[in-house]
Amino acid sequence: MTMKLPMMSLVLALAYLPVTHAADLAAGAAKAKEVCAACHGLDGNSASPDFPKLAGQHRDYLEKALRDYKPGARKNAIMAGFAAGLTLQDIENIAAHYSSQPAVLFTRY
Repeated sequence: MTMKLPMMSLVLALAYLPVTHAADLAAGAAKAKEVCAACHGLDGNSASPDFPKLAGQHRDYLEKALRDYKPGARKNAIMAGFAAGLTLQDIENIAAHYSSQPAVLFTRY
């Protein structure tokens, strides 16, 4: 009897955890090539100082930023336009893709 109560509590707690989908790196790379690469680069290491480098950023940071651009909670007219067409799965995939890329912080001459 004493083992059943903790086990039942664990089962009930797990039942209320949010369901998350695994990110698809290949789909993220494909969507990044289609939507993001022109400014941020396919590998997330933008050659232009006008566009942030996304490679190596934390996945949850990238997901939150894109989710915030969609409804306008984060303000940038260009990014809002691009984010508006992304699904939540696209956002997860793109974030996973860019976070898995090695960051290039500087180039030696």
